[in-house]
Amino acid sequence: MSSRFARLALSFYRWGGVALYPVIGPYLAVRVAKGKEDRSRRRERYGVASVERPSGPLVWFHAASVGETVAVVPLIAEVRRRGIAVVLTTGTITSARVAAERLGKDVIHQYVPLDLKPAVSRFLDYWHPDLAIIAESEIWPMTILELGARHIPQVLVNGRLSDRSFERWKRRPALADALFENFALVIAQSEADAERFRALGALPVQVSGNLKVDTDAPPADPAVLKAYRAQIGARRTWAAISTFEGEEAAAGNVHRVLKERTGLLTIIVPRHPERATAIEDMLAARGLSVARRTRNDPVTAETDILLGDTIGEMGLYLRLTEVAFVGKSLFGQGGQNPLEPAMLGCAILSGGHVQNFRESYQMLARNGSARMVRDVEMLAKGVHYLLMNDTVRRQMIDAGQETVQEMRGALRATIKGLEPYINPLTVKARLHPRQPS
Repeated sequence: MSSRFARLALSFYRWGGVALYPVIGPYLAVRVAKGKEDRSRRRERYGVASVERPSGPLVWFHAASVGETVAVVPLIAEVRRRGIAVVLTTGTITSARVAAERLGKDVIHQYVPLDLKPAVSRFLDYWHPDLAIIAESEIWPMTILELGARHIPQVLVNGRLSDRSFERWKRRPALADALFENFALVIAQSEADAERFRALGALPVQVSGNLKVDTDAPPADPAVLKAYRAQIGARRTWAAISTFEGEEAAAGNVHRVLKERTGLLTIIVPRHPERATAIEDMLAARGLSVARRTRNDPVTAETDILLGDTIGEMGLYLRLTEVAFVGKSLFGQGGQNPLEPAMLGCAILSGGHVQNFRESYQMLARNGSARMVRDVEMLAKGVHYLLMNDTVRRQMIDAGQETVQEMRGALRATIKGLEPYINPLTVKARLHPRQPS
């Protein structure tokens, strides 16, 4: 693809979005019906603000989903500490709830505008950000081009490119170059990610490590935790977390194989809690008794599965066990973040499809805190082995927590990279402090 053709393609994308804008309502209506959009705040997706813009300098953070939102919380806290206002956009209802829990009213939350010129332009016209900070791998052409046209610096933090994304962009080098050249700075998670961004035309590129390592361990309500521990008693437990379709059935099969030998309680935490009813029905059809967190079902001696169908309570579920299988890795593709279970004292098991978290798994596995399984049979053997071998399990837990400590430092490196963009805003905020509302 030539540079001229790439510019033509982006121009078509721009004006195609303008043409589609008047008829986008039915698309959002379908998403509302499926529970994927907040009906009361749907206009934010058109770029219509629902909150007054504060005076003074403002930084726009964008984090697509829960993982990205959690990762940038400490970075947002640092920007707010300097007196700079922040508007945070996310793309899912779940991430909006996490933002409210972790950041409260100190940060303005909006749903990200659709990547269509009228919506993006309306958003930027209203918020007029001084700096845009985008988390991980959110590459939205119209948003990038509109920020570039307005000369608003945009920085990609905690940047990563999956194997699939990199191959897709490599096939369109001119298009990649036309977009990535708009970034004032890319701060990548690893040297491998940095090389990929450079190959696609991003300059300058720095390496920070993974911001998710520098976040606090997810919290748990002490009273709820105490109650569940009392209900579980001396039973052995393991958890299958961030699971995708097929992995809940696998966890149920593991439970059926092991429960007679171990008196086991299995904790299943699906990545998408809205699937909980279908998961419960599937497990019940296999003869398993399910207690759901959303119903506050008690865990009794007859309970086989505790189904963690809530949002923002991963800290609770992981504190109830010392063995965790991390999903989207056995039947899904790409894997999920293994750092939270490592932080909270779990020996980690995972399938082999962990491309999106390759560096984290390599470090955890190299230090002996994570083990990979090929199939359900191997998963059952791994769970049984770890439950029955206290010394090995304890060694894996200790190694995981040591690995997390070794990996820390990404927040400090990211702040250092952002200083040329944040320091002038800090001075401006101090010279013209916001007036109390």
